[in-house]
Amino acid sequence: MSKYLVIVESPTKAKTISSILGEDYEVVSSMGHIVDLPSSKLSVDVENNFQPVYRIIPGKEKVINELKKMSSGKEAIYLATDPDREGEAISWHIKTNIIKKKNKFYRVVFHEITEDALKEAFKKHSRLDMNKVNSQIARRVLDRVVGYRLSPLLWKKIVRGLSAGRVQSIALRFIVEREKEILSFIPKTTYSVEANCRVGEYTFKVKLDKYKGEKMVFEDRKDAFDCIEKIKTQDFTVKGVTKKEIKRKPYPPYITSSLQQDAFNRLRFSGQRTMILAQKLYEGAKVEEKSTGLITYMRTDSFHVSTKAKNEAKEFIQNEFGNDYLSQKEYHHKKKKGAQLAHEAIRPTSVYRNYQQVQKFVSDEEAKLYELIWRRFVASFMAESISESTRARIGSKDAEFLATGRRVVFQGYFKALGYEPDQNPLPSLEKGQKVKLEGFEVTEFTTKPPARYNDASLIKLLEEKGVGRPSTYAPTVYTLIKRNYIKREKRAFNPSELGIKVSDLLVSHFPKIMDESFTAIMEEKLDKVEKGKIEWHQVLVDFYPSFNKKVEEALLVVKKEVEYSDKICPKCNGKMVIK
Repeated sequence: MSKYLVIVESPTKAKTISSILGEDYEVVSSMGHIVDLPSSKLSVDVENNFQPVYRIIPGKEKVINELKKMSSGKEAIYLATDPDREGEAISWHIKTNIIKKKNKFYRVVFHEITEDALKEAFKKHSRLDMNKVNSQIARRVLDRVVGYRLSPLLWKKIVRGLSAGRVQSIALRFIVEREKEILSFIPKTTYSVEANCRVGEYTFKVKLDKYKGEKMVFEDRKDAFDCIEKIKTQDFTVKGVTKKEIKRKPYPPYITSSLQQDAFNRLRFSGQRTMILAQKLYEGAKVEEKSTGLITYMRTDSFHVSTKAKNEAKEFIQNEFGNDYLSQKEYHHKKKKGAQLAHEAIRPTSVYRNYQQVQKFVSDEEAKLYELIWRRFVASFMAESISESTRARIGSKDAEFLATGRRVVFQGYFKALGYEPDQNPLPSLEKGQKVKLEGFEVTEFTTKPPARYNDASLIKLLEEKGVGRPSTYAPTVYTLIKRNYIKREKRAFNPSELGIKVSDLLVSHFPKIMDESFTAIMEEKLDKVEKGKIEWHQVLVDFYPSFNKKVEEALLVVKKEVEYSDKICPKCNGKMVIK
C-alpha cells in the first residue's frame, strides 16, 4: 500500500506524476474544482463582508467521497495543483472539504512535471499560500457581483439570458468601438510614381520622393502622369548612398499572451485552442517509455528562466550551431507590471528534446505548438542578427527617387527559428554613377480602415491595457462568442447587433466599469491582495456601494425597447409587437 497521497486537478497530470514518483505515492485527480458559487443565485453574502457561499459542484460528491477514502491511513497528503491563484484555491477547497485535522498535509509547487522538478518540490514542500487564495476569492466574488448585478439590467432592456462581466464587457467594447471606426471610415486615394532603375544587368525599384525640391504625393492621377512626361527623358545619376548596420536581438521566450498571439499568426490556432494544446504539453506524454512534462507551466507573464535551463540552452547552441551563434551578453527584457516573477517563461523542459523527437509521441497540433515554443526558447539565447541597410538617392535636374535595400550579413538567432530574415539587396552603387530609369508607372494607394481585432491583436490590446491576466484571455473570447456577442469571420471578430446593443447600454450607464483603466486598477488591487498588502474584503468594500447605487438608478430609468410590426391584432385591432 502506498504511503502518501498526492492530489492534482487533472487525470493526465496525475498519470505523468505517478509514473515519475513511484509506488510509494498514490496520485489522484480532483477533476478540477470541487466547490463553486451556485449559479442559481448571487451566492455572495453582501451584508456579511462579501463572504462567498460555496457549494459542492453537482456530480462531485462521488469524487469527494473517493478522495476521503484514499486519504485515510496515509502518512501525508500532498496538494500538487497548478502554481497559480486558481490552483491554490483548488488546494484550499480540497483541504477544507476532504482533509481531516489528524492528516498531515503539504502544498507542493512546481512549474514543470519532470523528475528533477518533482524531487525538488517535494523536498521543499510548504503550506498553503492564503494570500493567493484570498486573491482568487476576491476576483471570483468581484466578477460574480458585477455579472449578477448587471445582467438583470440587460434582461430588462434587451432580452433575458444575457450576461455581463468585468473583463468580457471591456473586450466587447474594444471590438464594438473598432467596428464603429470601420463603418465611419472615409477612404482617401493618393498616387505615387515608381520606376525601374537599371544598373548594368541589375534592376531595382525606385520611388519618386521629391519633384523640384518638394515632397511628392499626388492627389490626382493626371498630375502623376504629367510629372512622368516631364522627367522620363532626363538623365539620372546616383546622388548619394548611405549604409547602416542594423542589429536585431531575439525576442524573449514565450509568456501566455505572446504564445497565443504567435500561435494565431503562425499556426492559425485560436487562443482557446492554444491553451488546450499547451495544457496537454505541460501535463506530459510518454516519450521513449518514460512519462514527462514537455513544457513548463503555460499560464505565466514572466520572462524568467532558471539557471539550469539557461546553461542547458547555451550548451546546446554551442554544440549545434557553434560559438559564433551563442549570445555573449545577457538580454534584458522589459518586465510586465505586476508579473509573477516566481514563475518561469514557457519553455521546453529539456532543450535536447527537439520537436522531431516529440512529434512521434503527440498529436500533429501539439507537435506544431511544441516546435514553436522550442524554436523561440533556443533563439532567445542566440546572437543578434546583423543586416546592412542601404539607402540610395537617384536624381535628375528636377526629380529625386529613393531606393532602399537590405542584405543579411549574419543570420544569428534566425538559424534556430528556421527561416531567413527578409532581404532585398541593392547592387553596388557609387555617387555620381550614371543610371537608367525605365518602366515608369503610377501606383495607387487607398487608405484602409483599421483592421478588425482577431485573437492575436485583441489579446495584445488587453495585455497592453492591463485588462485581465494570462489565465483570462482565452476564456474571455470564448464567452463573447458563446453569448453571440461576437462572431469569428475570416479569423477576425465581428460584433453582432446584440453585442453592439449590450456594449452601448453598459457604456451609457456604467462608463466607469467600461473604462479599461478601472479594470486595470482592479487587477492591481488583486495583485496587492496576493502580496498580502490589503485585505480581500477591502476590494469589494471600496467598489460595491457606488456600483450598486448606479445599478439601482439604471434599473429605474431603463425601459425595454418595443418594436411594433405592421400586422394588426385580430382581437384588439392594435399593432402587434415583435418579440
